[in-house]
Amino acid sequence: MAITVVCLECGQANRIPEAKLDAEPKCARCGAGLIKGTPTEVSFEILSKAARMDGIPLIVDFWAAWCGPCRMMAPEFASAAKALKGTARFIKLDTEAHPQAGERYGIRGIPLLIAFAGGREVKRQSGAIPASKIIEWASGISQAKGDA
Repeated sequence: MAITVVCLECGQANRIPEAKLDAEPKCARCGAGLIKGTPTEVSFEILSKAARMDGIPLIVDFWAAWCGPCRMMAPEFASAAKALKGTARFIKLDTEAHPQAGERYGIRGIPLLIAFAGGREVKRQSGAIPASKIIEWASGISQAKGDA
């Protein structure tokens, strides 16, 4: 079965056979890696498209450079991304650079994690948390993907 994965660099929707997700798939348009073990900074437009279309769970860290707890959580988010590579994609969106995200997603404070699966929001977590808690929080998201 093929799943859709939006390239976080160029926004191209790619269909990838599920069996090849571990084979470092690349975007058909720009050649960027689609399944990375690191968080990727994205634009609001790419986030919107990926949240709507991705067939793999998407974990989004809404943050801003001036936010101390956001900066403290960044390495923890990166560690969780590495640990969950292949089961979820981790992206970051700077809420100061993309203020429309606050209105669209009802953001009242940062850092804020929102998980998307099956084209909809499935979970949210406010505040800075360590990698172990991010991993624990994200543990049920792949099941939610199948339910959507």
